[in-house]
Amino acid sequence: MILPIARRFVAGETIPEALEHTRQYNEDDISVILNLLGEHYDNAAEAREDTDTYLTLIDDIAESGLDACVSVKPSQIGLDVSADLFEEHYREIVAHAHERDAFVWCDMEDVDTTDDTLDAFESIAEEYPWSVGQCLQSNLKRTRDDLERFVDVPGKIRIVKGAYDEPASVAYTDKADVNEAYRRDIEYLFENREQGVAVGSHDPEMISLAGRLADEHGTDYEIQMLTGVREDAQRDLAKQGVRVVQYAPYGKKWLSYFYRRVRERKENVLFAARAVIGR
Repeated sequence: MILPIARRFVAGETIPEALEHTRQYNEDDISVILNLLGEHYDNAAEAREDTDTYLTLIDDIAESGLDACVSVKPSQIGLDVSADLFEEHYREIVAHAHERDAFVWCDMEDVDTTDDTLDAFESIAEEYPWSVGQCLQSNLKRTRDDLERFVDVPGKIRIVKGAYDEPASVAYTDKADVNEAYRRDIEYLFENREQGVAVGSHDPEMISLAGRLADEHGTDYEIQMLTGVREDAQRDLAKQGVRVVQYAPYGKKWLSYFYRRVRERKENVLFAARAVIGR
């Protein structure tokens, strides 16, 4: 059972619970990305098990009529075993989603996985256009080149600041530098893409920037935020007509995820505690 203090950040332990979470947020015009918790599997059996769960989840979403999609992690579906196994599972999931008129996001992990992840995304997006999206992290110094590489690829791009602690040789480590890189990357996407732009941020300044750029360039975009973080802002944006998409993890491996949320922002545990005691 998920502890009440962690429940704010997790959409449940099972697929039915995750779908019910989705239904509740759809009522507020918020779409949901469902992510089965799990990562860094070093054996093929675990990667296969989670791949099969995603195939089932895609079917359940399609049959429910809910406004939802899925997001996978490379190390969850085989990358820590081999790049070939990862791409095989990734392609299988996207192919199934394509058949069901569904959508698949792929998260980005640490910098050592970037090339394998992006190579697979480019190949799969060309085979299954607009059925797949890829996350890119602005704290990596290479990301502008990656954005230019994918500007015409028929897949969505989610741009985030980046949460991994990477060395200064490959990443911006100062907060101001990361913010500036993120701002430049957002501007590049809106200036060079007509659709498929996702701004993954809770930063009001960056969200406002995205809105201004969308008005200026006519770009189709969405704002993505995490379950349990600035949910009032999510609802307010949705009421204003902005497409808001909530990233909602679920599954039995919720404890490590909750711990990571608390480590990232100490305020998160205070938000959760207030929710539990009703204040």
